[in-house]
Amino acid sequence: MQTLENTDSLQQGLERIKGNFARKAPQEKQDTYELGVEEVATSGIPDRALKTGDIAPDFSLSNALGHLITLKQCLYKGPVVLTWYRGGWCPYCNLTLRFLQHYLADFQQCGANLIALTPELPDRSLSTKEKNALDFEVLTDLNNAVAREFGLVFKLHPKVSDYYRDSFDLRWYYGHDREELPLAATYVIDQQSVIRYAFIDADYRKRAEPTDILEVLRGLR
Repeated sequence: MQTLENTDSLQQGLERIKGNFARKAPQEKQDTYELGVEEVATSGIPDRALKTGDIAPDFSLSNALGHLITLKQCLYKGPVVLTWYRGGWCPYCNLTLRFLQHYLADFQQCGANLIALTPELPDRSLSTKEKNALDFEVLTDLNNAVAREFGLVFKLHPKVSDYYRDSFDLRWYYGHDREELPLAATYVIDQQSVIRYAFIDADYRKRAEPTDILEVLRGLR
């Protein structure tokens, strides 16, 4: 597990993971993953996803303990940082979650709540939360229902899906074999439900930098 101590920024840490993969993985596997990213980029999904200035739809989702959390209730308390991660199997997601945890106190000083959404089943999301020692809400977006409202859902390339299947069981994580995932998007939503910041990228190895999120939150005060 990569620690934060030797990483100046989230993207630098993500690049190290990418570099390790490039050194160890067969070229065919690397090429297949690149093909998957390119397919998402050209699908139009990143362009159609909700962006800055759009109104974020309300949702009600349960956390791993079965407690119902609504976006509206959280916005009543302050702005919300809303982020998606693909699953506890994803090293890029785990590092991102740990970075967000590291900045959690700074987000809270700006009056913001941090919420992570995932298609993982509650038991799996609880394991991810415990593994990364997360003190913020992690909610199960079953079958990517909320991600679909935000326009973030894409279909895995069949060859990418084959590689994933060889490494882990997608059904075990998600409870189905639809082979769909959400983009690893991050939003800052103000108390009027207006999206004030949107990080959307077809490349799962790129994530919103916590310092950029913090800058937006400070601008809302």
